[in-house]
Amino acid sequence: MNFGWQLLWRQKKAVAGLIIVTALCLMALLAPILAPTDPGERVGRSHQPPTVGHYFGTTKMGRDVYAQFVWGARPSLAVGFATGLFITALGTIIGLVAGYFGGRTDATLDLITNAVLVIPNIPLLILLASFAGTVGPVAIMMIIALTSWPWGARMTRSQTMALRNREFVTAARMVGEPSWRIIFVEILPNLVPLIGINIVGSIIYAIVAQTTLEYLGFGDPLNVTWGTMLYNAQNSSAIIVGAWWDISAPAAGIALVGLGLALLNFTFDEIANPQLRSGPALSRWLRLSRLRKRELEAAR
Repeated sequence: MNFGWQLLWRQKKAVAGLIIVTALCLMALLAPILAPTDPGERVGRSHQPPTVGHYFGTTKMGRDVYAQFVWGARPSLAVGFATGLFITALGTIIGLVAGYFGGRTDATLDLITNAVLVIPNIPLLILLASFAGTVGPVAIMMIIALTSWPWGARMTRSQTMALRNREFVTAARMVGEPSWRIIFVEILPNLVPLIGINIVGSIIYAIVAQTTLEYLGFGDPLNVTWGTMLYNAQNSSAIIVGAWWDISAPAAGIALVGLGLALLNFTFDEIANPQLRSGPALSRWLRLSRLRKRELEAAR
């Protein structure tokens, strides 16, 4: 595990992505300090360009774009991270159970997974949101989570099926270990790189899906998020009147989150597929991992 962290920290892309994501999360947490102004308060003229007093300019209603950007990061990142973790947890559990037990359990879960998988996600999200009317962040999170878990479940299922007949799993069955312990102690640790990829990908998708729903007008307009900022900028014809700052701020925030998470995702992919890279640190980490696995198998 220590060598895994060392490998992660030696990846420049991973460090850059972690710095970007951490900076945005700290900005959201420190919103009362960084932007003490109420984001819904009128503080200037309509569509005032960026100035020293208003770093990102103002909206059509005279509200400070910088304050809205900082405060809007809170619900946008919170919904994105919470939804991504929920999607990954649900998909991982379903994939582990289906891949390990097989038989009717696998057939039933695979049928449910395929049924949800073939439905276009974004149109389904729009349909569900239209029936629900104006929805808040929690409702958006649940809609996204319950329609986006199959991809992670399919990948986890395939990897679990490849691992369930390995020697260390067979040895665990022979000594009488319960199924839950084999799944969560023997198989799950070998899926950590894949789970990392699923988490990062799910967070990116959740943020984009949330922004899409809010941009289309299905979010609560009273909640300041990056999505509602884009929705309000569209309604005020910000691009037409030349108020590029009204759209640039939330768009830049979403792009930065996507960039940071994509850099982390690329690094997890490299760790999960070591043949893509070479180097002494990676080779040493892989040799020690294989040696430790052989020692555990011999001890059994």
